Amino acid sequence: MSLSPALRIVTLLLISFAPSIAYAEEAARKVTFDRDVIYGHKAGMALTFDVIKPENANGAAVLFMVSGGWVSIWAPPETIVRPNAKGANPWEQIVDKGYTLFLVRHGSSPYFKVPDAVSDVRRAVRYIRLHADKWGIDHERIGVIGGSAGGHLTLMLSTTADDGNKNASDEVERQASRIRAGVAWFPPTDLQNFQKLKQQFPALDFEQKQIQDVSPLAHVTTDDAPVFLAHGDKDELVPLSESEAIVEKLKEAKVEHDLLVIPGAGHSFNGDGMEKVMSGSLGWFDRHLLPKKDK
Repeated sequence: MSLSPALRIVTLLLISFAPSIAYAEEAARKVTFDRDVIYGHKAGMALTFDVIKPENANGAAVLFMVSGGWVSIWAPPETIVRPNAKGANPWEQIVDKGYTLFLVRHGSSPYFKVPDAVSDVRRAVRYIRLHADKWGIDHERIGVIGGSAGGHLTLMLSTTADDGNKNASDEVERQASRIRAGVAWFPPTDLQNFQKLKQQFPALDFEQKQIQDVSPLAHVTTDDAPVFLAHGDKDELVPLSESEAIVEKLKEAKVEHDLLVIPGAGHSFNGDGMEKVMSGSLGWFDRHLLPKKDK
């Protein structure tokens, strides 16, 4: 059975960026795993994330939006950040820099739609901020990274954060959803431009009146988190114009940002392009999540 486009994208984001490397006889990476942490429930199911903490943790967190086509898939966290691997895929590079990595999953298409995914990842941020001490992180030093739909969710967290509902009965909902920095690879920013893809990506099949609510382009304001974008100029699924459009809004609002364009890249990165993207992404987190003396 062939994978749907959404599943192909999220599988690529989770697995295909890993280099082909040999394994060491002894552990090359000292990490601890906190698996399947439940941050909420809906439709009789649990919403979960995994936590991967390095031995050299620096007190900052990076949340990876496990999402392609607004589909979240599960994989054993030790296959994403491999304790016995000599080399380093992008997620291992994040951990090796001392960041505690959270693999955040949301309710998936086709049952759940884009607005549901946005609501889920907002709750994940609130939950992580509330319980930051448990993982030894600073709740004010949270970064978010994602590609494609995950990039869209990253930008939604960057542009629509709030300080929580202080009157909510749920302690999680009383927490802020604010993040310190976002990194978005080839993200959709105006979902009106993707309505023709509803059949291919069922998560886009929601009420027309909600499109602006879940389009980052419509929410850029001066208090947004700084964002780093990376995009290929040959991307036929999510055109470079999506990133360029939000860059113009960020400029107008005087929000710190950067856009890295990879010549010849489509809806993925590899080789030298991937190295440049990771260098820019890690540099962005170092700049915004680390104390000045550690940068």
